[in-house]
Amino acid sequence: MAKQTKDDTPIGPTGRPYQGFPIPAALKSHGPARIIALCNQKGGVGKTTTSINLAAAFAEYGRKVLAVDFDPQGALSAGLGIPTHEIPTIYDLLLDTKRDPRDVIVHTHVEGLDLIPANIDLSAAEVHLVNEVARETILSRVLRQVAGEYDVILIDCQPSLGLLTVNALTAAHGVLIPLECEFFALRGVALLVETIDKVRDRLNPSITLDGLLATMYDARTLHSREVLERVVEAFGDDVLETVIGRTVKFPDASVSGVPITEFAPEHPAAQAYLRLARELVARGAVA
Repeated sequence: MAKQTKDDTPIGPTGRPYQGFPIPAALKSHGPARIIALCNQKGGVGKTTTSINLAAAFAEYGRKVLAVDFDPQGALSAGLGIPTHEIPTIYDLLLDTKRDPRDVIVHTHVEGLDLIPANIDLSAAEVHLVNEVARETILSRVLRQVAGEYDVILIDCQPSLGLLTVNALTAAHGVLIPLECEFFALRGVALLVETIDKVRDRLNPSITLDGLLATMYDARTLHSREVLERVVEAFGDDVLETVIGRTVKFPDASVSGVPITEFAPEHPAAQAYLRLARELVARGAVA
């Protein structure tokens, strides 16, 4: 049983009263997009799962969304059912800045959700970009060309703090940090926050932390509960109230190439991502 406050409001996993967050009002027009980078240098924390399902949740609420696969593994593209071996990708846009991003954007089967795909070619990008002038701003210049056509752009970063991730942070207005509810996941967050601070000082003064998202949470284990408690102690209101639980439905949905909001719309995990979209709108991170 969840704890309750004096007025019978249930207490959520983060120790705060559990809010419903209202369904966002419909938009009268689209753009300019707010760009959000999903970052964590630790792999396997739910970045791609969150990118796919949060993008689909925003689209369900009438937002026009562009998802950018910025990981050479191409998991975001695969998770949306887009084959990438013989099509232009984000790598082509980084190397040829005169190329129109609209030639690379793919419409997914989710209405309102488009994708700039990636494949293993992207792993060579850091080598090619290292001698470029203003190499940290190349992604920003690419996305600026299409930002007016979308309400939100989500960048799924690779698990590192290299040049590609710095490009994503330089292009972004905000950062969302998915954080696995596991002790070792805590250790890298301070380094990531330090990197965000350096980018803010040197490259992108307007970047903000949109929140830390607890993922792979299992309320049955003391370890999960303790880690989440420590995250809230350390980061306070920067920790989002929405918490994503651990479930086998995520890999099942990925194999099917559809977001969980379509694969199992009534499942608690699907409802959690819809709630996350509502929370980010309520916080002002997205219109």
